[in-house]
Formats: sequence, structure tokens, C-alpha cells
Amino acid sequence: MKIKLTKCHGSGNDFLIIDEISNSYTFTEEERANLAIAFCNRSTELGADGILFVMPSKQADARMRVFNADGSEASMCGNGIRCVARYVCELLNVEEAVIETMKANLEVKNEADIFPNIPTYLVEISPVSFQTKDLPLHVGKETLLNEKIESLHPNLEFTALAVPNPHLITIVDKATVESSVQEEISSYVNGPNELFPDGVNVSFVSILDKGSIYVRTYERGVGFTNACGTAMSASSLVSILNGFNKSGDYIEVYNNGGKVRCYVHENDGNYRIDLIGNATYVYEALVETDLAKPADFVLLEKVMEEQEAIHYSKLQDAAQAYINEKLV
Repeated sequence: MKIKLTKCHGSGNDFLIIDEISNSYTFTEEERANLAIAFCNRSTELGADGILFVMPSKQADARMRVFNADGSEASMCGNGIRCVARYVCELLNVEEAVIETMKANLEVKNEADIFPNIPTYLVEISPVSFQTKDLPLHVGKETLLNEKIESLHPNLEFTALAVPNPHLITIVDKATVESSVQEEISSYVNGPNELFPDGVNVSFVSILDKGSIYVRTYERGVGFTNACGTAMSASSLVSILNGFNKSGDYIEVYNNGGKVRCYVHENDGNYRIDLIGNATYVYEALVETDLAKPADFVLLEKVMEEQEAIHYSKLQDAAQAYINEKLV
């Protein structure tokens, strides 16, 4: 079977897009998981954080399913949906679209460039829930807002929320970001544990300046990534709840892959977050594979998007310079 792939990244969080709208592909659930494990393997000629299956939808312009590199399915992916937003908008020749995800139909649209020559898309991140049952988190209380979890760390204060992916967020200083604490906590809560039976994304957030934060995320099913879109959105909201920023103001969110911009809408305690950032194409590829043995795939063609890479590297350099200056 021959499969066309488009590799795209949002803030360095990279994905392989498989288009089931334009192509007559059909996959079983097991095949989707196995393709993700095989194609996302970094030791191969492909490699990615996950596969985005772009599918027809009866209730939206397109449907997105996200499979992580370990074969697990995610309910949402903020960086991934920006990539799908660009792909679908260009496919349908529109500026705005609605994408069906596991938990909600989300609005996406082409946006003014976040940095010169960077294709930029705004995606809606919702619903937002602070109910521990929605993560789920077994901690004996309905919400966890800036509170300690003694079994994880004696000093750090955590906020738990689902957007709808589950997130555990703490605001820390540079020394803590650069320590081994995040990896230790993340490994624990994403292994057999009594707190998070389904695992959780763990973000350490540092305040860089008024209106700007730095976020480092360990993603459930992936590990440390350059960036996680839902984590950056959730972290922006947590920075507001802690009084460092205000809803109704843009928040610049820096990460190891670059930067995005978030805008939190608040209405009677209900939140919706706009995530604005790049959707950069890396290459187009054609592979031949046996769905029964996807790890034995053969790469037939690979065309790099060199100009897009050059433009994005300039954004990365500017973002890293700002992080180096402000993360103290």
C-alpha cells in the first residue's frame, strides 16, 4: 500500500499528516496505532511526535484523530490542530474551518503572521474543566488549584485541568526547570500510579515578563517535546489565575521549539483559549508499506520544504534569544 504523508510542525512539535479526504485510505484501529509506532520512530527516515489522520466529517469541515508515537490516541492536540487547520484550509481553499475532534468541534482560521513569512493559524482550545474527574485525577477533592501533592513533591504547588487533554501545571524558577524534578514527576505519573490512572501531561512554567511565559512540557505518550499546544494554552490560563497575566490580554508563550500567542476568553468562570502559532511544512513523502508489517515501510519519495525551514529558524533564534535573556 502506498501512503502520502505531509510532515508539519507547530512550535517544533512535529506530525505526519495522512489525508483520508483526498485519498481512499481505510485503516482499522489497530492499523492506525501500528502506523504511528512505525512511522514516528525517530530512528527511521520519517520520525515524528505523532500521526494526524485528516478524515471526512458529517458535522464539520474535517475530522482530526491524533495518534501518539507510542500508538495511543490523544483526545486533542493544540499544535497538531494548527497543522490540520492549515492543511484543511488550503485543501478547501478557505480562510476558516471547523475541525471535529474527539471531544468538541473547534474553530480554526488563518491569522496574521506571528513572525515574518510564518504561516500562522488560530485554533480554539476548549472545553476547559478544572474538575479532577475529567482528567481523571484521584486526589480526594473536586478541584486542584495551586495545591501541593505531597507524594509528588514537598514544595511545588500544582493546578490540574483538562482542555480537554489532562494537564498538571506548576509555576517554577529557572533552577527547578533545569533540574531533574520534572522528569522524575512525569515518569511517575505516566507509569503505574494511584493519582493519574490514564497518565497526564506535566508542564513546568516560568514567568519571563509581564505578558510572556516559558513552558516546558512532558507529554503523555510521547515524553519531552519541543512544545505542546494544549499545555501552552492551559499554562497561559494558569498564569492568569495566579495573577501574573490578565484575561483579555495576549500572552506570548515561549518554548524550546519557538513561540506561540494565547488569548484567554472568560465568561462567568467559563474559559475558552485561542492558540495562535505557526503551521510549518517540513516535507512531502510517499511511502510503501504492508499494513500487517508497517515497520518495514519503504520511503519512495521525500521532498523537503527548505524555504519554510529557513523562515522558521529565524523565529526560533529570536525566541531562544529572548528566553536566554529573561529566564533567570
